[in-house]
Amino acid sequence: MEEQLFKNKDRIVELGEVFTPKETVIQMLNLPGVKEQTELLTSTFLEPSAGEGAFLTELLQRKMRVAFKKSSTLEEYEDNILVGLSTLYGIELMEDNVEMLVMQMNTIFQQNYQEGIKSFNGTVNDKVIKSAMVIIQANMAQGNALTKLDSSGKHLMFSEWKLLPKQEGSRQQVQRTEFKFEDIIAGETEPSDISPVGGFEVVEEISLFDFLDDEEDQKELAIQLEEEVKKVYLPVPIVDVYQKILRVEGH
Repeated sequence: MEEQLFKNKDRIVELGEVFTPKETVIQMLNLPGVKEQTELLTSTFLEPSAGEGAFLTELLQRKMRVAFKKSSTLEEYEDNILVGLSTLYGIELMEDNVEMLVMQMNTIFQQNYQEGIKSFNGTVNDKVIKSAMVIIQANMAQGNALTKLDSSGKHLMFSEWKLLPKQEGSRQQVQRTEFKFEDIIAGETEPSDISPVGGFEVVEEISLFDFLDDEEDQKELAIQLEEEVKKVYLPVPIVDVYQKILRVEGH
């Protein structure tokens, strides 16, 4: 089937909407310096003009292959694929594109997961499926990367999925915290600095939550953002993030 690169001519004129061909996506993700990052489970990628997910779906497939290679047990595999998924973020202006993006990310995750567990003689874990959807819905946002606002005019919010020290024989735990997009990129590159290459937006590999090197700076920012953080969740095994257990103030 021929690859569809645009939805209609009106959207090309009004929005400049043209989807990136798969061959171009692969070439760009194979560039020196980029390819190495796609082979790391915890490297973070943000696509500021995600469309239907040309870059993000390819990145997800690569991350899941890395997760499989790094895993020696079914539990480790399940943890690793969710870790890889949690590192992928997207912003897209058009509602129909976001819906397709979420659907495609979920489909690719499930297909790869179901194929991967065969090697461990495992069965589908519903908690993994539900947690994957929570991560996808949290990380794929409808909004404008330039204004840093969502479709309703509010601040774009993203979740940090911080990996906590892992105890031997236990599941990988994460701490989920929501931050404003504009605060996340403060001191890093602005969306306006993301340059198109060959007419297409480059997937920017950025450390979304590690832009502060100094521990004191991190503490100071935490104090400044204390009232701006939308939600803080209790640390849980990554397969249980679907429960969305909020931390109660004072506990």
